Amino acid sequence: MPQTRFVLKKALEFGLSVVVVVNKIDRSSARPEFVVNSTFELFIELNANDEQCDFQTIYASGINGKAGLSPENLADNLGPLFEAIIRCIPGPRINKDGALQMLVTNIEYDEHKGRIGIGRLHAGKLQRGMDVKICTSEAECKFARVSELFVYENFSRVPVETVEAGDICAVCGVGDVQIGETIADKAVGKPLPAIKMEEPTVKMAFSINISPFVGREGKYVTSRNLRDRLYRELERNLAMKVEDGETADTFIVSGRGTLHITILIENMRREGYEFMVGPPKVINKRVDDKVYEPYEIATVEVPEEYMGSVVELLGKRRGQMIDMQGLGSEGTSIVKYKIPTRGLLGLRNAMLTASRGTAILNTIFDSYGPWAGEINTREHGSLVAFEGGTTTSYALCSSQERGQLFVRPGMEVYKGQIVGIYQRPSDLSLNVCKRKAATNVRSNKEVSVVLDTALDYSLDDCIEYIQEDELVEVTPSSVRMCKNPKIAFKKK
Repeated sequence: MPQTRFVLKKALEFGLSVVVVVNKIDRSSARPEFVVNSTFELFIELNANDEQCDFQTIYASGINGKAGLSPENLADNLGPLFEAIIRCIPGPRINKDGALQMLVTNIEYDEHKGRIGIGRLHAGKLQRGMDVKICTSEAECKFARVSELFVYENFSRVPVETVEAGDICAVCGVGDVQIGETIADKAVGKPLPAIKMEEPTVKMAFSINISPFVGREGKYVTSRNLRDRLYRELERNLAMKVEDGETADTFIVSGRGTLHITILIENMRREGYEFMVGPPKVINKRVDDKVYEPYEIATVEVPEEYMGSVVELLGKRRGQMIDMQGLGSEGTSIVKYKIPTRGLLGLRNAMLTASRGTAILNTIFDSYGPWAGEINTREHGSLVAFEGGTTTSYALCSSQERGQLFVRPGMEVYKGQIVGIYQRPSDLSLNVCKRKAATNVRSNKEVSVVLDTALDYSLDDCIEYIQEDELVEVTPSSVRMCKNPKIAFKKK
């Protein structure tokens, strides 16, 4: 799994001891031997030394609260796991008599207390009201005074007067402290090695809502509301960057992937914000007049009958196969690809369609590499509403012959709104609000209208779908897609 790879890579870089826990051993489909062998191969792939490769393995069933040294012999509690942690993982290296050193590893923000630095004391003592200095390096230091001090008990913060080396605490009154900085003794304290923050790989444009439905559903709709909220996010989310766009009502938000930015969009939507976002774009780098783009490792678990479709799909998106393994009698294979981040945009829905919902896709950032060339991430155009109004069954019946629809009868739409997926690569404007003409000719029976089920796209699906000339309209109660009025779209 990508998260296993990421965590293990960081642990090995810091020279930490590792205990491998194989969980969910109680399941009928459990394959502990395969998992342990795959984990060992991952250790080798990440250049672990001999001592690190000789790891302790614990088998567990978390739901039953059992653990053991072998799958067949689980204790009635988690004792073997705790014993392995005590035996294999050394305690923290601390210096209680040294000068104060605390590395800030996390940040929280409180409207009353302000910025709160969280971390573990490596040396010395820290007291409430104590004067300290905050260091990025030995040459870059600023002074502050600790106003409040907390430790953690269960899920809550408890105020204290003093903490000692080895304690994890939260510190208030230290200004705009950043992750990776050191809170040190005012006189003789020295900074600890800083934590390196991963650089963003994807960016998206946020702007105010310019659709005809603006202000109907949202509470915060102005550019000032949007600007304040985005820059306030930087107080909590240090892996994200926000920049002013080309216009006063546009902002460029950069993150560690589309999911990172989509979580922010969903949170803002639930808070009552109404705005528009453009398609995700990868952040390239230029080195020696050559363009480099981010690459990711994509791991796909798919039944063998759909393997051909998945391999073809990844190949079209400039993916390079790294590994392929079968899972024995299960009829499932795992393929691993190195693929440009651009190639992953819109891939999830396409892969689910190609595998009939059976493929499982996981990705993790790998590195920057040479630009792979043009990638076509969408083969179909959009059906665009020709005029605004309320959709009718009569109009949708003829419209569904052109592709798959996003709208149902009785929904309000506006001119330029994307109402479906066209069968062809170009876009098509159509009238989904047309009513059947009334005549005085008698009919001996009423013609029944049968409509296909409309596609129900989530926020993630919409962001994956849109192209350069399209936008996603986000409100507290709706997510719509539309053509960017500033860019002429492709007509039939």
